[in-house]
Amino acid sequence: MPYLLPPSHPGAYLYRGWLLPSLPAGAARGWQRPQPNMLWAARGCFLLCLLPSILRARAGPQTRPSSPLCQQSPTKVSCKGVGLRKFPKELGQGIKYLELSNNFIQNLSGSNMPRFGQLEYLDVCFNQLEAVSATALAQLPRLRSLLLASNHLDRNYLANGEAFHLLRNIEVLDLSVNNLESHMASWYISNLSSLRVLDLSGNTMTKLLAGTFRNSPRLRQLDLSNNYIMEIQEGAFEPLQELEVLNLALNSLHCVSGFSLTQLQVLNLSHNALELFSSMEGAEPYLLRVLDLSHNRLLSFPELPRAHELTHLNLSNNLISSLLPGSPHSREFVLLYKEMQRFNRTEHPVAALARLADLDLSNNHLELFPFSFFHSLGSLHRLSLARNCLQDVARESVSNGTELSVRSLDLHINALRALPRWFFHSLPHLESMDLGSNSLQPCESPESEQGKDLGRDSHTSAPGDTCTPFYNVPHLKHLSLSKNSISRLQPYAFNQTPLLSLDLSGNRNLSMTTGALGGLELSLQELSLRDNQMDEGQAALPCLGALRVLDLAGNQLRLLPTGLSCSPLESLDIQNNSLQSLRAARSWSQSLRAVAVAGNPWSCCSLGWLDALRAAGVAVPDLRQARCVFQQHGQNVSAWITSTPSWVCPQPQGTASLPLLLALTGLSLLCAWAFCLLRKGKAPGCATRSNRVGISQPKGKGPAEERPPDSITKV
Repeated sequence: MPYLLPPSHPGAYLYRGWLLPSLPAGAARGWQRPQPNMLWAARGCFLLCLLPSILRARAGPQTRPSSPLCQQSPTKVSCKGVGLRKFPKELGQGIKYLELSNNFIQNLSGSNMPRFGQLEYLDVCFNQLEAVSATALAQLPRLRSLLLASNHLDRNYLANGEAFHLLRNIEVLDLSVNNLESHMASWYISNLSSLRVLDLSGNTMTKLLAGTFRNSPRLRQLDLSNNYIMEIQEGAFEPLQELEVLNLALNSLHCVSGFSLTQLQVLNLSHNALELFSSMEGAEPYLLRVLDLSHNRLLSFPELPRAHELTHLNLSNNLISSLLPGSPHSREFVLLYKEMQRFNRTEHPVAALARLADLDLSNNHLELFPFSFFHSLGSLHRLSLARNCLQDVARESVSNGTELSVRSLDLHINALRALPRWFFHSLPHLESMDLGSNSLQPCESPESEQGKDLGRDSHTSAPGDTCTPFYNVPHLKHLSLSKNSISRLQPYAFNQTPLLSLDLSGNRNLSMTTGALGGLELSLQELSLRDNQMDEGQAALPCLGALRVLDLAGNQLRLLPTGLSCSPLESLDIQNNSLQSLRAARSWSQSLRAVAVAGNPWSCCSLGWLDALRAAGVAVPDLRQARCVFQQHGQNVSAWITSTPSWVCPQPQGTASLPLLLALTGLSLLCAWAFCLLRKGKAPGCATRSNRVGISQPKGKGPAEERPPDSITKV
């Protein structure tokens, strides 16, 4: 919900302590033992160098200069997370903005406060503050914003509260997460007449006392969330005639009756235990725009004020079982509160919601989709009924001409089996629809064979109760049918519906017949067929000329659909399939930006597609998790693609014959040389001279000269 609540304060930051310089890498490699006289000299120098540090340590950490660690400008100083234990010194005059969060400051005393007469903003959040003196705050006459979240202001709260009485001009005060009880919080703000924004969240308040805000009539934003509030005494908010934003989330409220804050614009009551919410009727109109009643125990639609400006209403995570007036569940109400006796359930509870644009009824117990309930919501654009028990649509309550202005409809995780044709006629402006996790089966277009215009008769008879017609929905652009157990997608199931994105994931063994996506060739930009366990025979895709994002992960594809060759894909996910090569990568080199490939048995010897992707600058973010397969000793061996050695693949014939021929020639010469040596030069065709293999003289030239025995090379 887009709440207009005050911005949260910065979270806890890690303390940045002092770091001593470490020895440079490699400095100890050439270290030599020093001579005795050098050692004593070095020791003396080391002690002299440490003397100032020792003296500072004896004086205590409070005397350590802190200002050099702060970021300073003429009017702003930030000392966040620098280890301060008191206000920093040596800061220039004229500072208006001082940030001291995430330090160890325990008290604000007059003696520690330098001259900060111009200070307007002071942040001391996430410290150890437990004491604030009156003399310290008296030196801050222009202070407008004081942030003290996450401290220990429950200690010494009486004296601290006395000091707070001097904050005559304070407008923004943050006392969140200080373990404050109800009476402590009341005492702290008992004299702050200029206060406009107050944060008391994250404390231990159990009730709101009647006089808590008596002296804060100008308060506009109040945060009481994350407490233990179980009771709001009568008149507690009565002085707050200018209050616009109220946050009571994460408390223990059981009933809100007689709601009369007519000037309030934003109210957050989520995460309570509300069983009843009723307003007080009066002549003055309500200005409420945002109401959050989610995560409560409401059994029915709340009783809202008649005249209001409500645009966002969140009723998710309640126990609402019906929206129709006079429903059977109303008789089963346990009248725990007297207000329930006068609650007239025969009235139309949404008679005054003419400006409501966003309604969230998700995670309730609704079993029926009542069109009559939403009929008066003429400005409703977003409606969520997800995570309910919807089984059917209340057709008997739909009159002729009943149309809703809804553009986004969320019905995922229900028990819907079919939607009638008139359902889409009653939603002429529908643009986005989530029907995931139901049991819907798309119908075949009645003119699928010819693909003709289906709009000649928009009120033709609806198909049977076993399927839902998704064709000829003129404004529907985004549709999710994930996890609907769709077994077969009929031809032209989405004809004349200008879908931009279609989610068919999680439909195990889905079979897409030829022409199943017929009519989407020029519009569909995103398609998900993830986790369907489809093979290439079940994924017949046409030429989708506008498709840019395709998710085919979690299937059994050995080849990609041929129709994708004409798609200008930019993102492709083909993880966890049975692909061995990606030859179609070259056709997408001009458009593809990212592809996910892990989980496929890629061939280590057919990775030319990967080179093509790299050459085109395509990102492969999961390449380090991708493996490929090669043959070794007649078995398939798997290896990481990024570390596959080149020798696992046979070389082309033209390049492998030359090294083999050279190797065989060298081996033959070596064998001949060894053979001649073993014959010791006695063979008629060999002679040994100077350790070399000689060639015998030709016939007729005389016998070769014999060499002495000691000159023969021994092998």
